[in-house]
Amino acid sequence: MFKNIYLPIDNSDYSNACIDIGLDLAQKFGSRIVASHVYAAKMHDTRFRQMESGLPEEYQDEQELEKQRSIHDQLITKGMEVITDSYLDIPKLKCKKRGIPFLGKSLEGKNWVELVKDINEADYDLIVMGIMGLGSVRDSQIGTVTNRVIRRIQTDTLLVKHLPELDTERSSSGKIVVAIDGSGHSFGGLKTGIELAKLWNRPLEIIATFDPYFHYAMFNSLAGVLSKEASKVFKLEQQEKLHEEIIDKGLAKIYQAHLEVSKKVAEEEGVSCTIRLLDGKVYEKILQYTREENPFLLIMGRIGVHSAPEMDIGGNTENLIRFVPCNVYLSSRVFKPKIDTIAEEIIEWTAEAKERLEKIPGFVRPMATSAILRYAMERGHSMITSSLITEACENILPAGSMEAMGAIGQQLKEKAKMENLADPYASADPGMLKNKMMAAHTGKVQSTIKIKCTACGTVMGEGTIKCSVCNASNERLLPITEKETSTNFEEEGGVSIVTSFDSKNFAWTHKALERLEIFPPGHVRQKAQARIEKNARSHNISTITLDFLNEVLNLNELSSDKNFNSDIER
Repeated sequence: MFKNIYLPIDNSDYSNACIDIGLDLAQKFGSRIVASHVYAAKMHDTRFRQMESGLPEEYQDEQELEKQRSIHDQLITKGMEVITDSYLDIPKLKCKKRGIPFLGKSLEGKNWVELVKDINEADYDLIVMGIMGLGSVRDSQIGTVTNRVIRRIQTDTLLVKHLPELDTERSSSGKIVVAIDGSGHSFGGLKTGIELAKLWNRPLEIIATFDPYFHYAMFNSLAGVLSKEASKVFKLEQQEKLHEEIIDKGLAKIYQAHLEVSKKVAEEEGVSCTIRLLDGKVYEKILQYTREENPFLLIMGRIGVHSAPEMDIGGNTENLIRFVPCNVYLSSRVFKPKIDTIAEEIIEWTAEAKERLEKIPGFVRPMATSAILRYAMERGHSMITSSLITEACENILPAGSMEAMGAIGQQLKEKAKMENLADPYASADPGMLKNKMMAAHTGKVQSTIKIKCTACGTVMGEGTIKCSVCNASNERLLPITEKETSTNFEEEGGVSIVTSFDSKNFAWTHKALERLEIFPPGHVRQKAQARIEKNARSHNISTITLDFLNEVLNLNELSSDKNFNSDIER
């Protein structure tokens, strides 16, 4: 798998950890180790000349200056060569003991420039590099050299972040985690993860993340800027109902399909794995996951499903590199599961089908295309028609979504109106509503029953007998009614009524509202509020308490995390 493994070294703690990991991989894969150290003798020579005007008077004589220049040049150049050789001797001797082929390189020049040049000109299969070097300080997240190098190369890179001997507060679970988003780079990372799981005999888990809260937060934001006329055209309430169907269920099903395909790929190569679907902002949920699970290694595609081919590194990948507490593998390898590759090569689209495809929202089109191709391939079709798209979408999306996609009009409007009137609190004045909310804990409020899948967490309507996302059978489906609460609303400062963009009223306890203020004002707080309200809708929660807020936003665990406050500020 790896013929040549490259180790940029500088004698830092992270660099020394890279040597051990690199040699372990080389021994098991039969690889050659190439180690390098970059020194900047010419830079020091330039600095010395810049300081000459400040030398004592006895050194200002021309002959003396030439003499000092020669002495300095010899000392610096020879000294740095000796240091470099000493650095390279460490992996050289370790390779000799293990019988691993070794090549050392002394490079002179600007560190990141020379590393990028060497990597791009050579045929290395893997770069193993420390997240930081000797220049790191307490608050460092990623070294400048590492940051500049990874943005300018396309070779697979393993960034060493976790040092067990120094980070005694955290013990790794030992598992390898692959983040899948349906892109070729993420599936390439999956192939690497499978190989590494075999090599190190470590458990493999595959995760995928979709965000059902983005549009809810966006609609809340739009409600404050759209005029009445624009609101009538955009139809915020109907749009939210449409997106709730498509994003919550449709996207969940597509990402669940990516997980199922990934699991099949792993099993075909003799590796058992677990899969997990996460809901929320990709960066936030994966960061939270790594802090809770403490994996040994997180593998991600260098770019994601929404990146342009010329992108150097994806936004989620770049952010996660800085903050996850585990080692990170950036995959530049591109792989497409067999069924996707075959489908793209042999299946054609009719003109009508292409036109239908263009009408699918841009943010979901790549994933929908892949799902439709996979659906057609599994059923032996060689031509995708408009009717086949309808059939595939009905299979991919939950019941009712196809109607919703075409029903931002009178029929859905009437349905929404009926549902709004059915809400006992929809048209109530705030004073009366507050009294009803205050009395809610003394008796159960009548509410619509919903069903939650205990396998993947999807919430569905009453009467569901099979999960629309992961196909779990009815024994994994449990009814959700409004949660009973023993909260003393007076102790939480009473309640205030907050109205959402679509005129839905929520009762917030004052302590819950105060807790929300830990998030910076603006879009960060708006997204947190949107996530809480959307969860309240799904679980038939009429009153948002402090405990519910903490549970939804994971603040019970995160508030004790030393990184929590700094993450909130960002």
